Amino acid sequence: MVYSISTSLAIYFVLWWIVLFVTLPFGVRSQHEDGGGAPGTDPGAPIATQMGRKLIWTTLISAVVFGIGMWAYRAGYLNIERLSKLMGFPV
Repeated sequence: MVYSISTSLAIYFVLWWIVLFVTLPFGVRSQHEDGGGAPGTDPGAPIATQMGRKLIWTTLISAVVFGIGMWAYRAGYLNIERLSKLMGFPV
């Protein structure tokens, strides 16, 4: 079974969102950690989230993971028979 372009894009899209949620907490400093903050705001609110950097890193990491996954699929490591055997399900 060969992935169509739309299936590949859907898999990459889901993978991209998962990686984004993994990268979001890195490098964020809260107002409490920084020692400042406006009065009346939550001390856990972030100072600078650096979203541009996180979006670039998310795209790069997702592309690498997606590439490894596609290579493994085309090499035959990610086929349904092998995965079901690995999980203990009958084919």
